Amino acid sequence: MRKFTIGVILLVLIAAFVVPTVIAGDQSHVIVTYGETTYNNHDYKNIVDNYFSKSTNLLSSANVKVITASDVNKISSDISHNTYNSNQILSCALVDLNGYNQIKVDVDTSKINTITPSMYQSALESAGITKGHVIVTSPVSATGESALAGVMNCYEKATNVTIPKEVQAAANNEIVTEAEVVNNSNVDPDKLSNTVKEIKDEVISKNITNPSDVEKIVKETAQDNGVNLTTEDVDKIADSVIQTQSVQDSANHYKQQLEKALGNQDQSFFDWILSIFGFN
Repeated sequence: MRKFTIGVILLVLIAAFVVPTVIAGDQSHVIVTYGETTYNNHDYKNIVDNYFSKSTNLLSSANVKVITASDVNKISSDISHNTYNSNQILSCALVDLNGYNQIKVDVDTSKINTITPSMYQSALESAGITKGHVIVTSPVSATGESALAGVMNCYEKATNVTIPKEVQAAANNEIVTEAEVVNNSNVDPDKLSNTVKEIKDEVISKNITNPSDVEKIVKETAQDNGVNLTTEDVDKIADSVIQTQSVQDSANHYKQQLEKALGNQDQSFFDWILSIFGFN
């Protein structure tokens, strides 16, 4: 009994002092994606690295992935029908999964001029991503639309859990749609993002699938929030929300897999501690 009591006390002390250090130093939990234009330009990459270094001291040992025009086009071609070439992929993202039980998004607003933190967060939540610290920047001015592909790639690389293609498409469509509405109608980005989130919550919670009913909710919610939308804007947002609603089963399944993967990563450390004292 005495051995057990001492072991438990030591376990608590180690957990209190060592867990934050070990988890914070887990290199596999910090992932960076560079747009290929940025990665291939030494000066551009230095600008981005300096920005990311303000938020983490693990940048030099982080896992790295380069997002190519081909990666972005696989998604954008089905949404905005835009095609990008290798000198147009500038946005970069860092995802830190160390100890974040909620989603937090920081955007370098001096460089990313269209997509706001609330837009990224809303789109990620639509995909079932609710944990982690996401940071987005660019070496030069950029809309930030292509960064979402990089962010989702970060999660896949960190957890080895693939985000279903239809879920990625819906999340990216949400970002592109909001960017188009902001550019076309000069709507406040954050106010629009909050409005779209309200619409999504109502449509999903009530399982509304009829397009005319969704359009009605878009109009009423926008009016309640003082967001002026054109008929074209209403149609675009309704279509985006319907797409998001249609992939909820896949998004929820991915969310469960993601949380299981993150939970297993944290549990492995505690299992190691327990094994020291012969408790497992």
